Amino acid sequence: MVFHIGDVVEGMVTGVQPYGAFVQLDDHHQGLIHISECRSAFIREIGNELVVGQKVTVMILDIDIYSGKISLSRRTVLDGYDEPAIDKDKLNQDYKFTQHHYWTNQHLAIGFDTIAKSGPKMIDEALKRLHQ
Repeated sequence: MVFHIGDVVEGMVTGVQPYGAFVQLDDHHQGLIHISECRSAFIREIGNELVVGQKVTVMILDIDIYSGKISLSRRTVLDGYDEPAIDKDKLNQDYKFTQHHYWTNQHLAIGFDTIAKSGPKMIDEALKRLHQ
């Protein structure tokens, strides 16, 4: 299964440590609920909140692209933060954003292909200018 930031998923608590609880999301993925993400209140001991074998519904806060570690939040699900906190339509009306211009499309992984394809033509043009 492929997980994305913002997904609300169910899992099972597989381990409890003083800093948080580990949750098994599927056969190959495990995430961590930090103690601050258990609920919106002070928690002295996480063992009073979560126990091994407990089923929990969590939201994916972050997925580290290098290590693949998944950060989870139970607090956002319990508090009902499944709605976006910012009204994008109102935000676009109230503020003017400056648009950054890029010479290439940063979403395409084409590297230097365009330069390599137009390289011979650029060399011919440069040689013509030198011989004028």
